[in-house]
This record gives sequence, C-alpha cells and structure tokens, in this order.
Amino acid sequence: MLMWVARIFIIIIGPIIGYFQIAQNSKGILIGTGVAVGVIFIEWLIEKIPLDDVIAAILGIIIGLIFVKVLDYLIVVTFNEKVVEVWYKYSLLVKITVAYIAMLIAVKKKGELYLLDQNITLTSRKIIPESILVDTSVLVDGRIVEIAKSNFILSVLVVPRFIINEIQMLADSSDDLKRTKGRRALDVIAELEKKESGVRLKIFEKDYSDIETTDEKLLKCASEIKARIMTNDYNLSKVAQIRGIKVLNINSLAKALKPIVLPGETLDVYLLKEGKENRQAVGYLDDGTMVVVENARRFIGQKKRVVVTSSIQTDAGRMIFAHLDHHHEHR
Repeated sequence: MLMWVARIFIIIIGPIIGYFQIAQNSKGILIGTGVAVGVIFIEWLIEKIPLDDVIAAILGIIIGLIFVKVLDYLIVVTFNEKVVEVWYKYSLLVKITVAYIAMLIAVKKKGELYLLDQNITLTSRKIIPESILVDTSVLVDGRIVEIAKSNFILSVLVVPRFIINEIQMLADSSDDLKRTKGRRALDVIAELEKKESGVRLKIFEKDYSDIETTDEKLLKCASEIKARIMTNDYNLSKVAQIRGIKVLNINSLAKALKPIVLPGETLDVYLLKEGKENRQAVGYLDDGTMVVVENARRFIGQKKRVVVTSSIQTDAGRMIFAHLDHHHEHR
C-alpha cells in the first residue's frame, strides 16, 4: 500500500515540479511527467531484475569505462594528432560499445564465478566439461559414490546450498524414514568431498529466494550456469528436457549397463519361485534381471544352467525367457 502511495505521489509531483522549476508551460509539464514515468519504470526494472544482475551490470560498466579511459590515455600520449583526432571523433561510440559488452559479460558469466577456484586456468588447450548439478534424489540414492570412484565422471559435481538445506531438513525430521534418507544423503556428500572420491565437488552458495520449490530452483540454477542436472526424479527429468536442460538419470544408466543376452546363450540361474504359467520357474541375475524358465518348476530352490530363448524390455526392466540346458544336465 505504501509503495502505491509513493508512486501516485511521484506521478503527481513530477509535472508540478516540471511546471514551476523547468518551464511554466506544457514543455515543463511534459518533462516532469516523463521523469516521473521514468522513475516508475526504473522501479519496475529493479523489482524484476535480481540484485546480483544489477550489481554485476554496474561493475561491468565501470570496468568497461576504466578500460576505455586507459586506452584513451595511451592513444593521446602515443599516437600523432591525426590518430587522436579520429579517436576523439569515435570515442563516445567506443565507450558505449565497450561498456555494453563489459556489462553483458558480467551479467551472463556471473554465475560461473561460484564454480571457479584460484588454481583453475582456462586455456585454448584445456576443455572443462559442463558442470553437473546433483539433485536430492541422487544423494539419497547413494550410487553416485561408486560411479564417481569408477572415474567415469569428468565434470565438476555441484551441490547447491538449497539442496543441502533440504537434506538437513530431512535429517532433522521426526519421521524415521525421512531422517534416515537425510543422514544417508549427508554421508554421500561427505564421501564425494574426499580427495579419493574421484570427482571434484563444489557447493553453489547462491539461493533463489523468490522461487518456492526446490525443483524450480534447480532448473533456474541449471539454466543460469549452463549445467546438466543429475536426478532420479522422473517428473523433474521431463520438465528439464522440455526446457532444454540436459539430464543425467542414474536409473537410466543402470538399465543401459545391464548385460545384453542373445538367444542361445547359457546362464546359471538360482530358481526362487513359481512363474505365472504352468511349470514355469523364476530366477534373477545379479543385476536384478528376471529370468523366466519353462518347465523348471520342480527345480525351485536349485541353481540350474539355462539357455536363453528371448528377452523383452519392460517399464520395470529387462525380462529374459529361457529353458533348461538339457545337454548340461546329461553330462
């Protein structure tokens, strides 16, 4: 309410000041009105643009103008009068251009400053892969530790502070399951921070207080620092893909790494239970793949060698169909 009163006051007082202080005619009123509208517009911009963007833009402009001023001095003391004359002719245009470019660099690249260490050097010969933002679901899952130790992850793993805050809330929960998940996730972060983890872990300190949900914060962060998201959350994966953000899903990776078996291959399977059809038995491979064996119900509780006949991919995973290896039985 107070802000609306202030806006109305500005709109009223602007034309009045313009009339009495600038010119007592329509020109003064128009100038005063224009200034008042300009003030309201600047207020609107300040509300829409994050504070870090404003600060980065101001610093970028200042650095750009300092650079041009140094260049201006060098030209004046180094070159002849003709060059200096040409420089002065175009200096204002150069100053505006350099200040604008410096502002763009500062605003567009400010998010990457959170990921830089003093010992990182960027050269034309060194390529640093995209950073990977790690979601809560991955930290609770825990498999990221073994994947990291396998040295397959070359990128920097980034855990935003708002993710850690969410995990701490889980760890402090009165619900036993949530508390266990939270503590497990904190243990995973501690493991990834160790030198022998096989990865570099960075904490991204910036929060997005104007955004309520953690998923939206994660998507905003990924867009801002041009990072990929590692998550096991199906809905988050879909939203990220719609927004053009690359997603790494550990569940998809696990499915892709399951061994492919071809018809005619033999497997040793421990038969655990009955199948749905008559005389079927069901067993599982070490990676959890279900194996349905025909005419093997009488061997439940035993380990048998089977011959693969076919396999199908389902939403739950790969399913293999097989029959008993009779040649092996008769040896």
